[in-house]
Amino acid sequence: MTLEDARRIIAAAEKKAKEIGQPMNIAVADEGGNLVSHVRMDGAWLGSIDISIKKAYTSRAFDIATKDLATHSQSGNQFFGIHASNNGKIMIFAGGIPLKRDGKVVGAIGVSGGSGDQDHAVAEAGAAAF
Repeated sequence: MTLEDARRIIAAAEKKAKEIGQPMNIAVADEGGNLVSHVRMDGAWLGSIDISIKKAYTSRAFDIATKDLATHSQSGNQFFGIHASNNGKIMIFAGGIPLKRDGKVVGAIGVSGGSGDQDHAVAEAGAAAF
């Protein structure tokens, strides 16, 4: 995951966020879950900076969309309680998507600032640009 890749992903995600009229925080992480780049759009919530970065980390750490992890982490399901692991870095709601190259996960995007559906849609737009 290069900075150039991250910038392209973020630009596509920003475009989608503007289309739906929702300012977002958008983070891109590398293969190790480390932050490569982050953008806080004008008017996006301050509290969502941390969440977007953690969504990217979560998606990469478990190679799963956070939307799907949320389903599996509800009471009685196989990953219940996972959000308490990794020193609180795990986010279990929509907006994080792993990024693959040649079938291998090489990073992730994390988006926060709207509803779960909005966050996921913006993340999907960014992922599609990768």
